[in-house]
Amino acid sequence: MVKDPERMLGNVGVWTFAFDGQPASRVRDAAAEIEELGYGAIWYGEGLGRDTVGQAWLLLSATRQITVASGIANIALRDPIAQATAARALGEAFPGRYLLGLGGHRVDETVHKLDGYPMPAVAKAVATMSAYLAAMDAVPAHSPSPRPAVRRVLAALGPKMLSLAAERAWGAHPYFVPVEHTRQARAIMGPEAFLGVEQAVVLDTDADRARQIATAHVTAYVTMAPHQLANVRRMGFGDDDLVGGPSRRLVDAIVAHGDAEVIRDRVRQHLEAGADHVAIQVLTADPAALPDREWRELAPALLDVAGTRPPAAGHRR
Repeated sequence: MVKDPERMLGNVGVWTFAFDGQPASRVRDAAAEIEELGYGAIWYGEGLGRDTVGQAWLLLSATRQITVASGIANIALRDPIAQATAARALGEAFPGRYLLGLGGHRVDETVHKLDGYPMPAVAKAVATMSAYLAAMDAVPAHSPSPRPAVRRVLAALGPKMLSLAAERAWGAHPYFVPVEHTRQARAIMGPEAFLGVEQAVVLDTDADRARQIATAHVTAYVTMAPHQLANVRRMGFGDDDLVGGPSRRLVDAIVAHGDAEVIRDRVRQHLEAGADHVAIQVLTADPAALPDREWRELAPALLDVAGTRPPAAGHRR
């Protein structure tokens, strides 16, 4: 079902995996500062550190108003009953502030194992996600239902998953995408569905150092994530961009690197292409470190572009 993307997140948020490597007290302080800086949302990944539900409780309890969004909760790691009841609890405790992003990295029929324990495989991503959403909706409520209901977005890249996100969720949360993907996603999803895009950035005016960090990020995803590799090929990047390491063209399309104005311009491009919200993932030489300095330095520039962006033509705000 299509839902009106009201400004519950603002236009700009932060996205990070780095909370996993930090003690809870450090995460609380960082979350409170992100909120004070004026960002509209905190997005966090799930990488076998804190589970997505525990991380949400930690972030929501450390803040007062900011939206906290899973980006994403992996459907292969918990059944729909566990996910539905956890989301209801978070929605009840923190009304209107929790956004549930759903997706899954296992897109083949291989049975993955973790220390000998078989992990569920996702053989057909769209069909599996559709069934998962239906199962979540069918879970009976034996505790108070949150008001408003918890909104859901899907980690969508291809046309079929983007269509499902528009039809069965609040919208989509594409990750590791160029601006042209945002333009195409908006055309596929229509004007009303929410579109919140992750954008990797390196805040560094040393071009060689910045491109080295950006290249390492792109290399990791096109090497280890088949769905991301398939998507960049779908976006027109071929062997010349991929064989022997990612090309400069591909790296620059995926990662905005340079000063705050360069990053601000990339955020603006996504918004003008149809995004409602852009979540910046700051990359540094130490992936485990929280990029506090960069969040502080970028906030004035990014919140300025967020405040001046006109609504996209035909897009209900």
